[in-house]
Amino acid sequence: MRTPGHAGSAAVEVQSLAVRAAVLVPVKRFTAAKGRLSGVLTNAERARLARWMATGVLEAVAALPTFVACDDEEVGEWAVSHGASVLWGPGLGLNGAVDDGIGRISAAGHDHIIVTHADLPRPWRLPDMASNGRITIVPDTIRDGTNVMSFPTGTPIDASYGGRSFSRHLAQAEASAQQVDVVDDSDLSLDVDTPDDLAHPLVREVLPEWVRTNRGSRHSA
Repeated sequence: MRTPGHAGSAAVEVQSLAVRAAVLVPVKRFTAAKGRLSGVLTNAERARLARWMATGVLEAVAALPTFVACDDEEVGEWAVSHGASVLWGPGLGLNGAVDDGIGRISAAGHDHIIVTHADLPRPWRLPDMASNGRITIVPDTIRDGTNVMSFPTGTPIDASYGGRSFSRHLAQAEASAQQVDVVDDSDLSLDVDTPDDLAHPLVREVLPEWVRTNRGSRHSA
C-alpha cells in the first residue's frame, strides 16, 4: 500500500531509533562528477562541488553506520576521513555497486538501509527516512529519478538507477508486502545536476560562496 508523503507528515516523523539502520552512499570519482555543469564550472570546480555535497551527506548521517560504495582511491580515503566504511566495487557500475552494498550491509546484521545519492545539497533529514517495517522513496523534484530509498533488509529494492528510476523503484516497492511511503520532501528532492539546479533558491541558499559568485552560476540564476 502506498502512502503519499511530504515534509512534516506522520511517515517522515517516524524516527529510526528502534531500527538498526545503516546508510549506503554510492560516490563516483569526484573528478568525473557533474559533467552537465561543464558550461558553468571548471573541471576542478565540479570536483570541489561534488566533494562538498558528498561531505554534507556524510555529516547528515554521521550518527548512523555509513558505507560508501566506490571504486576510486581518493574517494575511499575521503570516506574513511569522514568516518564511513568503504565498500570497494570496481567495474560494477552504479546499480551493481548499490546491489552489492545492500547485500554486504544486510550480511553485517543491519535490519534497515537508507540508500542516498551523494549530490543532495540539503541532506539534513536523511536519518528520518528510516521507518520500521516501511519502504520510503524520495523522488527528485520532477518525479523522474530516485534521490533516496529506504527499506528493511528483508525487503530489498534492486537498484534500477537511470532515467525514470523512480517509477521502477516504486513498482518494486508496491509489489512487496510492506507499507510504502512516497515522500516529496522539499529538501531531499533537490539534487544538483544542471545549471538550473544551481539556480534553485533553496540550493543557492546553502551553496558555498565560491559557487554562488561564479559567473556562470550567477548567469543561470
